[in-house]
Amino acid sequence: MHFFKQIVFLTCFAFIIGCGVPNNPYPKSEQEQEIYYSTFSEEPKHFDPGVSYSSDEYRFIQQIYEPPLQYHYLKRPYELIPLTAEKVPIPRYFDAAGRALPADAAADSVARAVYEIRIRPGTMYQPHPCFAKDKTGELLFHNLTKADVRGFTEVKDFSMTGTRELVAADYVYQLQRMADPSVSCPIFSTLADYILGMGAYSEALGASESSAGGFSYSDAPFPGVKIVDRYTYQIILKTKYPQFVYWLAMPFFSPMPQEAIDFYSQPVLQERNITIDRFPVGTGPYRIETLVPYKEIVLVKNEHFRVERYPSNGAPGDREAGLLDDAWDIIPFLPRVVYKLEKEYIPRWNKFLQGYYDGSGISSDTFDRAIAFDDTGDPRASELLQAKHIVLRTSVRPTTLYLGFNMQDDIVGGYTADKQKLRQAISIALDYEEYIEIFLNGRGVISQSPIPPGIFGYEAGEVGINPYVYHWDVQAGRPVRKSLEEARRLLAESGYPDGLDKDGNPLIVHFDNAWTSAGATPRLAWMRRRFEQLGITMENRTTDYNRFRDKVQHANFQIISWGWNADYPDAENFMFLLYGPNGRAKFGGENTANYDNPAYNRLFEKMKNMENSPARLEIIRQMKQVLQQDAPWVFTYHPVSFGLSHQWVKNSKPSPLGGNTLKYLRVDAPLRAQNRAAWNKPITWPLWAFFGVLILGTIPAVITMWKRERGRD
Repeated sequence: MHFFKQIVFLTCFAFIIGCGVPNNPYPKSEQEQEIYYSTFSEEPKHFDPGVSYSSDEYRFIQQIYEPPLQYHYLKRPYELIPLTAEKVPIPRYFDAAGRALPADAAADSVARAVYEIRIRPGTMYQPHPCFAKDKTGELLFHNLTKADVRGFTEVKDFSMTGTRELVAADYVYQLQRMADPSVSCPIFSTLADYILGMGAYSEALGASESSAGGFSYSDAPFPGVKIVDRYTYQIILKTKYPQFVYWLAMPFFSPMPQEAIDFYSQPVLQERNITIDRFPVGTGPYRIETLVPYKEIVLVKNEHFRVERYPSNGAPGDREAGLLDDAWDIIPFLPRVVYKLEKEYIPRWNKFLQGYYDGSGISSDTFDRAIAFDDTGDPRASELLQAKHIVLRTSVRPTTLYLGFNMQDDIVGGYTADKQKLRQAISIALDYEEYIEIFLNGRGVISQSPIPPGIFGYEAGEVGINPYVYHWDVQAGRPVRKSLEEARRLLAESGYPDGLDKDGNPLIVHFDNAWTSAGATPRLAWMRRRFEQLGITMENRTTDYNRFRDKVQHANFQIISWGWNADYPDAENFMFLLYGPNGRAKFGGENTANYDNPAYNRLFEKMKNMENSPARLEIIRQMKQVLQQDAPWVFTYHPVSFGLSHQWVKNSKPSPLGGNTLKYLRVDAPLRAQNRAAWNKPITWPLWAFFGVLILGTIPAVITMWKRERGRD
């Protein structure tokens, strides 16, 4: 009988192995739940809105924290609307004597700009132990000992939570934190340029921290912020700056309850890495329930979130696309959002096709399978995706990518005509139309200046081209890149005929980058080839990201690859990237090329505080002309995002500036479950065939065994 047991065991084992365990990463209990499933590829480092400046972290932070303003989810161009504020504030202007000025007052006449923000009463914080109180009203967990937190690894380990109402003081406290040198807010220097007294306040805090007696944020005066009443606060600027209202939609301007910072400042929690950087405390629609950075991050609905409703209007075409079907319904729709760690694209893509992830981007490896083009050249979902009713949405991101020349470098830097021509020649030779086709499958719009489409100051057509790199083809009605012959002529005029200097030595340039992904090698080979067509030798200097940032910080490079995502939809947010006083090496700013042209600086200073108008557009044009001639950047392209979502995901619309978008999404869970079942049926016929062959193959052995048994009897 032992033989028969082996047969049965092997058969069952083969059946299990053959059928396999489906690669569904979720428990069966979640099958019909309205959960949104997504992915992340790198562990977020910061969840503190005063510190984080990364889009990978913002995708979580903006669901948890709430600045006073937000962008309308559907309208384009982008429109600011209230979030926690009752209305979008309109600044009041005053001169040096304190006299009120009209709204159209010239910037140089304005000595104070007062923004008064009133927040809505009744907004509550998520449940959190930092708010928990005992019967006497004392905070429970603000004098913890090691014994109190023995075995604790996250805030879920605390036995009680509490909440409280959002007040104006929480917004003021966050502004004070951003001035605190120990917090290291990445935009502090920019804030201090505008907010009254912020620089002096920061210095006072720094001096207090270095003293033996400790300090409090209230120990030093900060005239730029003021609490008016429980729900109202003011931010006071030193000058007129209309773009400041956009700042009020940035995560940096989210409220921070002092109870949270006091709670997390306890040494026994810091020792256990239980910090505000890992476990945020906000008023937003979601809170973090699970944080396992090497596995998953789970957001759940904030139980105390106020009543907010889905938009009732949008952009042209939104109603036809079904984006207004949920108008006026209470949001958020999703009770739970699950992010799984997926470092590799192919497994992520395959699980998306199986229905296990609700949305996906498109890599170059899968582009041909995912995208087809119609007769007009417009992209559409491929037949494979259409068969699954997968929806494609495209949008030009408010992003500019560029190659920056170090303007302090002896070879590629400088402002003389010969240096300009060298950079212009390189700009022509680096054919980014070709690059976009080869490496991006056409997902890019060639840039002519720092300003991307959709931002005031961007101009299409002949008026918008860079005349040093392109000429306008009247017949074709489009810009055409100048020839390599023209680039070689400019190179010769720059002092490097055929790529040789006056002594016959070859021109060698260094390209510093942090391109460490699998696709870096062919991209670097493409760049090297384009340089060689001019007779220039490009030496690659790839390093890890930290080393690369250090090189940029100290201007220890010749050419780098860099980019900028819009913080807010205004030309100033792009043109400041080349403003001299924002130089990275000297001032720690975002001007990585260390470009410093007095003519450009004067135009920027005039433009930055203006409202959008024909006069402002004319100044922007002049600024672009200066940049195009000096060529401190190789203007490369503005990326076009291709996003895919399954048919059961409702209300999905690209919104690169408005990051707090999860609250608008809805999932048809039964439809998803139905499609998952249809797409992931186990294939069992080979197993039954194997089982049949196995049985047939064992019949002779069974007969033999039976005869032996009979013979023994």
